[in-house]
Amino acid sequence: MHPQFKELRHAYGFDDVAIVPGTVTANPDQTDLRLNIRDYSFPLPILASAMDGIVSPSFAIQFGKLGGLAVLNLEGMYSRYEDPSEPMARILAAQQEECTELLQEVYSAPLQENLVARRVEEMKAGGITVAVSVTPQNTKKLAFAAVEAGADIIVVQSTVTTARHISKSYRGLVFDELVEQIKVPVVVGNCVSYDVALELMETGVEALLVGVGPGAVCTTREVVGVGVPQVSATLEVAAARQEFWQRTGRYVSVITDGGIRTGGDVCKSIASGADGVMLGTPFAQAQEAPGQGYNWGMASPHPALPRGTRAKVGVKGSLETILFGPTILTNGTQNLVGALRAGMGMVGALTIQEMQQAEMIVAPAIKTEGKIFQMARASSSS
Repeated sequence: MHPQFKELRHAYGFDDVAIVPGTVTANPDQTDLRLNIRDYSFPLPILASAMDGIVSPSFAIQFGKLGGLAVLNLEGMYSRYEDPSEPMARILAAQQEECTELLQEVYSAPLQENLVARRVEEMKAGGITVAVSVTPQNTKKLAFAAVEAGADIIVVQSTVTTARHISKSYRGLVFDELVEQIKVPVVVGNCVSYDVALELMETGVEALLVGVGPGAVCTTREVVGVGVPQVSATLEVAAARQEFWQRTGRYVSVITDGGIRTGGDVCKSIASGADGVMLGTPFAQAQEAPGQGYNWGMASPHPALPRGTRAKVGVKGSLETILFGPTILTNGTQNLVGALRAGMGMVGALTIQEMQQAEMIVAPAIKTEGKIFQMARASSSS
């Protein structure tokens, strides 16, 4: 056998695996879903993605009061425009072929630090924990202003984030210095591998976001070919968390970010080792979302290499219905919290940490086995 240039390992996404039922079952109503990020505890292990079509200050307040954590994009329209309703209306009304160019134009307006403070204050006045997102290149400019205005959690987010970065600049963003200076919890993403996760944890961050390119409106995997399926990525980062916890006694929360569409995906994320999930498109479908049934990613407006697109996802129900039901849909896209509780009950897990120990198997036919009539119905309706 001739030598290979490089050996490829197999990686798994949500549709490749299944969760094995437990030897003991539990009452779903007794499950504890709490997600902890340093001193903050959230009843739901669910974050709303920092996308302008999803999280506005008013959405963040409503979501926070329901028990989750919504993250506002500090480099989006709410920090560029006094009144973001006009550029939002232009984006929603644009023809699909015009969207990318229009997004680039809308997001070329300068960031305004006074608006950063104002949006934080608006959310703070709603009585919620305030989380905001910045990219590494703008962290020094915006994060400190946000914290001064009352932000509780800073999320530093880019398509791929590492603790070490090669650059021409004399001194870029150093995470351990940021953590020391900013005082509030810092969440960093996105990463997909054991070694990178471990290095990021060493800097003192409180949580990691897992996922490169799985989102419905992200095209990173198509544009540059980079990404790892979410189950494998979460397993790797969770393994790093366990090693770091055992060695240091400090627990860093792992949050699977992107590609999650159903309650089953939420359950598989937790069973893969996640402490929580970050959702985008499911919440873009909420009546309360500012995008009114449209969604686009943070990298969509990139001036030179956009890695995202505007997608019409439709308005499917209220935020409360998407989270808690009741629902008449049978496709798993609503009552996500109820689905997680039911899944935990089936494996006998009363806590998120116990759900992380559930057995999983490789099962690529799990969604099609015995489902010929469902598949025929779906085909005829498309």
